[in-house]
Amino acid sequence: MGRVTERRRVIRIRDGAVSTRPDTLVAEEPLEIRLGGKPLAITMRTPGDDFALAAGFLVSEGVLASADELANIVYCAGATEDGFNTYNVVDVRLADGVPVPDITLERNVYTTSSCGLCGKASLDAVRTTARWPLDTSPDTPVRIELATLAALPDRLRAAQRVFERTGGLHAAALFTTDGELLDVREDVGRHNAVDKVVGRALQQGRLPLSSCVLMVSGRASFELAQKAVMAGIPVLAAVSAPSSLAVDLAAETGLTLVGFLRGTSMNVYAGEHRLALSAAAASD
Repeated sequence: MGRVTERRRVIRIRDGAVSTRPDTLVAEEPLEIRLGGKPLAITMRTPGDDFALAAGFLVSEGVLASADELANIVYCAGATEDGFNTYNVVDVRLADGVPVPDITLERNVYTTSSCGLCGKASLDAVRTTARWPLDTSPDTPVRIELATLAALPDRLRAAQRVFERTGGLHAAALFTTDGELLDVREDVGRHNAVDKVVGRALQQGRLPLSSCVLMVSGRASFELAQKAVMAGIPVLAAVSAPSSLAVDLAAETGLTLVGFLRGTSMNVYAGEHRLALSAAAASD
């Protein structure tokens, strides 16, 4: 099975001095996800937690919602012509009675694109397939303090073990609304990192994640907002900017979306009703 990191020779230049040395890099390999033996999608990922990645991907596509709907996930033996198992192909089997979606070219294009086929089609797809509508009431029981939010980036960074060695991985973490770290996964793709934490939650029977905060190390794209909504996560926070379509989706679904979360500074783009804001600050 592929390793999380690999070593490569690098020429290092520091203040005009040239030397050679081995460098630790993040491993990147393709993962083909099959559903009932039929190819569904291919993603570039960091090897590890592949079954969780596949499960989380199917949660975001509205195929799975609970561990009971999943029969098993296996690596495909003989993934190459000579019968060698690359550990880069997984096959997901659904439980008896769980409907298998129609696997078409259009669906494959949609699921592997980072921004969807188009804005309206993407928003409509999420609205019609989300299993757990988010609570949009002003009296929602999910409430998070600003100080708790502000502490999440440092807690996420402290938990990124592979990033410390390579500087080249995205991370996604689940926190409670009190700031307790529940799980963290790293991957070369930010969407894969989210799929891994969501997939592990599905395998452990913890969906929907209706009392959790999803913290991501990069920007908040539409795809990440979609994955949060599909897992029932009410709060998505990112250290960088959201996209316009991510903000549209958050407003449409009631997702709390926070961007540029750095220290005590942050921008709240939607769902401010879940944040403990003073009346004066909220109305400025």
